[in-house]
Amino acid sequence: MTSWSTMPDIRNVPFDLVVPELTGETPAEGKRVKQTLPAYKGTKVYHTLYLPLNWEKGKAYPLIVEYSGNGPYVNKYGDANSGKVEDAYLGYGLSGGKDFIWIGMPFVSSNGQKNELYWWGDVEATVNYTMDVVKDVCEQFGGNKEQVFVAGFSRGAIACNYIGLHNDDIADLWRGFIAFSHYDGVREWSYPDSDKASAITRLKRLNGKPQLIIQENEGPRATKSYIEKSGIIGDFTFLTIPYRNHDARWVLQNIPERRELREWVNKVLNK
Repeated sequence: MTSWSTMPDIRNVPFDLVVPELTGETPAEGKRVKQTLPAYKGTKVYHTLYLPLNWEKGKAYPLIVEYSGNGPYVNKYGDANSGKVEDAYLGYGLSGGKDFIWIGMPFVSSNGQKNELYWWGDVEATVNYTMDVVKDVCEQFGGNKEQVFVAGFSRGAIACNYIGLHNDDIADLWRGFIAFSHYDGVREWSYPDSDKASAITRLKRLNGKPQLIIQENEGPRATKSYIEKSGIIGDFTFLTIPYRNHDARWVLQNIPERRELREWVNKVLNK
């Protein structure tokens, strides 16, 4: 196994993309804006919506739903995450700001009053919020309901299955899954139903839909072993990121792994 300390640092490679700032403006092409579902008006629950630079009313676009990592988080390499929906990068790096609608999706707190920054809050509320936002964006902004991807980093990677396969209804939303750094069921965490048996029950709802599982260093080895032992036969692709960092910003860099991510998405869209 390669030592983490000897691996390259993400900060030593230039970034060629900058994620647009979050504003309170009306949705428009090239803008990333803050929105709240009507049912949550008066609370601090919100999601982000980005319409691509080439967005036109009346046209249909693939949709990326992204869940963020836990926060506040910082490690010895200076990698940090706030846990907020705006601290997300995968959807923008994947698309380069074009061709895809991108949503930063929250985890709804247990009291339904704010976005949860650490783990799940109210799982059922988050599942319902996700489904309602996807429906709304498809109806109002041309999201293609047959081309919806779920993506996430760290906690968000686990959420691809923990939330995205929570029940049959939400599992039916997705065209494909993009999970970076962690995977539901590989290890147990401090929340309910993180055990392997519960995770395998969720994984059975995948029904052969493709997953791109992206991890750092030797991470894919444990995940491959878990999936093989689960007995689930599926369309799993693995990608290794060459940095020591727990950081999703590699998608903002012109590196081979980003090209592989984009090629995988295009392949799934063209199936």
